[in-house]
Amino acid sequence: MDHSALVLIELGALLLGIALLGRLAGRLGISPIPLILLGGLAFGEGGLLPFAAGEEFIEVGAEIGVVLLLLMLGLEYTADELVGSLRTSRRAGVVDMLLNALPGVAVGLLLGWGPVAAVALGGITWISSSGVVAKLLQDLGRLANRETPVVLSILVIEDLAMAFYLPLLTALLLGLSLGASILTVVIAVAAVAVILFIALRHGHVVSRLVSARSAEVLLLTVLGVTLIVAGLAAQASVSSAVGAFLVGIAISGPVARHAQQMLTPLRDLFASVFFLFFGLSTDPADLLPMFVPALGLAALTMGTKLLTGYLAAAGSGVGEAGRWRAGFALMPRGEFSIVIAGLAIGAGVDRSLAALATAYVLITIIMGPLLARVPDAKGFAAWSARRQSRRIES
Repeated sequence: MDHSALVLIELGALLLGIALLGRLAGRLGISPIPLILLGGLAFGEGGLLPFAAGEEFIEVGAEIGVVLLLLMLGLEYTADELVGSLRTSRRAGVVDMLLNALPGVAVGLLLGWGPVAAVALGGITWISSSGVVAKLLQDLGRLANRETPVVLSILVIEDLAMAFYLPLLTALLLGLSLGASILTVVIAVAAVAVILFIALRHGHVVSRLVSARSAEVLLLTVLGVTLIVAGLAAQASVSSAVGAFLVGIAISGPVARHAQQMLTPLRDLFASVFFLFFGLSTDPADLLPMFVPALGLAALTMGTKLLTGYLAAAGSGVGEAGRWRAGFALMPRGEFSIVIAGLAIGAGVDRSLAALATAYVLITIIMGPLLARVPDAKGFAAWSARRQSRRIES
């Protein structure tokens, strides 16, 4: 068969398969991410029917998927929200990092993967999935709850922390010297500071520059600027994802909302391609020896996320039931964990890390939404009410 025809047929079949998995996920009431990962495992290295044609397109599409994920994340936040979250929840952010990153670092060292892989695994266990958690809060009708601002503040701080973590990880993965690594982080910090300053003081100017009456022109302008900045950031070893995130922060107001509407279908398409590519590049045979470590790590870090949310909500004066809801809501890991693992594997880190990350994300992203419903169960609600009463009496 002609190669071009084969590429079109295989890509069409993959996209149709993603669509079917998305429908199934909707029926099951879960995120489509774990099903897409499983689909990639089935058709990747060592899978049932290895995907041969169109690899280059999938790889480039996966990179664009990461860029769009971070761009859309940046568009959701204003500079004021980021600064406000840093002021009100910085202590909770530090607790979050210590409780959830250190277990990953420890496991990476215990498995003998070395300090760089351990730092990558620490990031994988640290960051909750903003997309899954936000969808979960919406599905459970908790957007107006008292604990929801606490949950969102932690997510904002985690997302902003990625602007510093990813350049550091990139420097370590590239084997840069101490001086070069420090310079990379300094550049990232300076870039974040400059972007936040511009967004706070002159956000309307940036938005006016990219604004356009034509939806097509707006889409092309925002996407073009984002890809250029992401490419320049990658060239400077700062991470293309961080560059895309900063572009999103710099755009605000009605322009940001219009850009979100235009870019959402593209984001969904290329993000799905990214998760599929990660599954395609992971050998299912590597998952079996990593399943037990992943299960233990998931159980440990879902517990630490529960403690993180509980303590953060308690510090904000939220009641007993809300504290538990906040903790359970933060459990799922997802897009960032896979992004971090993808960076590490692309730089030549032990491929077992990909298998561990895949199994870990699958466990947390399936169990997290299920466990998030626990605080609403009658027995648990009655128990937390008794704890609240005893606390008031004492």
